Order: sequence, then structure tokens, then C-alpha cells
Amino acid sequence: MTKPSAPRRHLPTSPFAAPVAPEAKHFGLGDRVSHDQFGLGTIVGVEEGIAMLVDFGSSQARILTPYTRMHSL
Repeated sequence: MTKPSAPRRHLPTSPFAAPVAPEAKHFGLGDRVSHDQFGLGTIVGVEEGIAMLVDFGSSQARILTPYTRMHSL
């Protein structure tokens, strides 16, 4: 069984820019959102800095931070 590898570190002498983590978007309870996979929904629960519970009408989903596929309306 192989051990998962650690992320590669950025060398200071590299001619390429260091990778940047996407900044987490900020949503509040009751905000209307659009998700690339699930569609339109309303935020019904907040786990600060961890996840959002979103009601999409036919189902609910827990969307994890940084919410790259979710957009505010």
C-alpha cells in the first residue's frame, strides 16, 4: 500500500509563481445562491469557516469551503 504524497513545496529560486489558495466566499443565513451542480438554493445553515447547508428545493446539500462552485444572487 502506498502512502499519499505530500504537496510539493515552492522553491524560492523557481521562475514560476507560488500557488495561491482560493479565498473563501462569504455567505449568510437566508442568502439565495446558485450552485454549478445543484442549481438555485437558499442557505439554511452555517458552519462558520467549514461549510454551508443549502436547501435546493428537492434536496439539501452541505457545501464545503471555499465554495468555488457556489455564487451569490
